Amino acid sequence: MVRKLVIGAVSTLLAVVLGGVGTDFGAAIYAEYRLARSVRAAANLNWDPSVAILGFPFITQARRHHYDEVEIKASGVDHAVVGKASLEATMHSVGLGDSWLVAPDATLTVGKLESRIIIDSTHVGRFMGIPDLLIEAPTAETEDSTGGTTESGISSNRGLVFTGTPDKAGFDERVSIAVDVSISGPDATTLVLTATGVLTEPGTADQAVPDDKLDAVLAAFSTELPGQKLPFGIAPTSEGARGSDLIIEGIAEGVTIDLDEFRLS
Repeated sequence: MVRKLVIGAVSTLLAVVLGGVGTDFGAAIYAEYRLARSVRAAANLNWDPSVAILGFPFITQARRHHYDEVEIKASGVDHAVVGKASLEATMHSVGLGDSWLVAPDATLTVGKLESRIIIDSTHVGRFMGIPDLLIEAPTAETEDSTGGTTESGISSNRGLVFTGTPDKAGFDERVSIAVDVSISGPDATTLVLTATGVLTEPGTADQAVPDDKLDAVLAAFSTELPGQKLPFGIAPTSEGARGSDLIIEGIAEGVTIDLDEFRLS
């Protein structure tokens, strides 16, 4: 009899716990859906971005109108300069205002904001006139298991490996070039790519360039990409590569944002 009572009590407790977790999970999903719809409307996106509200339990965060961490990611966003880009924002310690459901016109206070523009190799290559372009982190960093120099895995900005065929330079061999990336312009929204030399080490195209073609090849891998305004207007703090993408990242603390500033480029 005692054994049956214990089993019954445990089963009841387990049902209550599972019910509570299910309710918490369901509320989080609904809040994420509403936030995704709000960002889409406010930022004039063509589809809902990916939204994640992190931390458990969610209901406790909702009751105090304060989320621990929120991630917003929008892929394939139309971009006037490069055609398509991805936008990301990671927000820590987010004050919501009057409601736990974020409306399109909401103003949020954010303890720490990480903002990123991501441009893949394909779209960078099209802009540069090198359709087969592949972008990689500096060789020394790809061999390092830490995954990059920033918390979000972005490489340093010196010696990125750009591999492609610079036909417009009159050179039809696939070649690897070391490229430095930097930010310039009065409003810090121009991404500058500066080719510095040919790479022939292991893991590269290992293709030398004749002296009479070198200047033209380096020029083909050098360019400027204007109009790179980070989500919510955050100033860039680092730029580099992650995987086969170019990334510009800005990190700021103690900011107030509106959702219509998620897409500024």
